[in-house]
Amino acid sequence: MADIMFELVSPERVIFSGVVRAVMLPAIAGDMTIMAGHEPTIAGLQSGFITVTDVREHGHRAFIRGGFAEITGESVTVLADWVLPPDELTRERLHEEVVRLETLREVTRDDISRRDLDFALSRLKQMRVTLSF
Repeated sequence: MADIMFELVSPERVIFSGVVRAVMLPAIAGDMTIMAGHEPTIAGLQSGFITVTDVREHGHRAFIRGGFAEITGESVTVLADWVLPPDELTRERLHEEVVRLETLREVTRDDISRRDLDFALSRLKQMRVTLSF
């Protein structure tokens, strides 16, 4: 199976850079999976989980708050607004993020922003169940 170069970048630092088998992204148009040979694309990302399958077929997750992905046939580069890296993905951090998004949702009056926050909250809550948090 062919591999692809993946880089996850936050405003503060490069979170991950390396060769992987596949990357699943929370694109605005819907979740998408990228593998070697993917059609070149630039995709807007919404809050959600990036799932990476490494070359040993192990899965890794990181939570992002939006951003963009540049996809070529050989690489995927994600420029995320904010990243909760896999090693910091704990019950407490997920809970903090849920509380933060719920607070933002309460003060937001824009319907589109509220819908986006609702979607991000549903993804986080679903992930807490999936990870048994």
